[in-house]
Amino acid sequence: MYRTIEEFMTNWNHEANLTQKIMNALTDASLNQEVVQGHRTLGELAWHIITSMHDLMSKTGLKFDAVGSHGSHVPASAKEIVNSFRQSSESMVTAIKKQWTDESLKEIKDIHGEKWSNGLTLYILNCHQIHHRGQMTVLMRQAGLKVPGVYGPSQEEWVEYGLLKQTD
Repeated sequence: MYRTIEEFMTNWNHEANLTQKIMNALTDASLNQEVVQGHRTLGELAWHIITSMHDLMSKTGLKFDAVGSHGSHVPASAKEIVNSFRQSSESMVTAIKKQWTDESLKEIKDIHGEKWSNGLTLYILNCHQIHHRGQMTVLMRQAGLKVPGVYGPSQEEWVEYGLLKQTD
């Protein structure tokens, strides 16, 4: 749970940059990759991260422009997804800075039938993007994409650095 806007901003900016790095590696062809039939595709996971920002934060009363909404059609263009994440994240951050104070983080709202402080909602939103970003990396490998390192080099980067032998 976040107690200050600054604490959230520091953490969000770090994690959103890592998510943007993953989104930037998507291709149009990779968006239909799924782990098994009937589960979210890579494109659906990416779009879910994007649309969840507004869906969750609107429940707190925060007002900002975001791209798409829960259940909206997933774009067929990786570039549109990449730009949508950036735009929604920047819009949300700007809105938080303008509309909230540290005291706002203590306000309690009904979120999915539970009582959450705004600070907790921000924490869960950040964890949510991290969770789905991890799922995306699995699907990216299945789609044959090079997975960028997040909390350190990825296997592909270790090979590139000459620190790990490539396996076929």
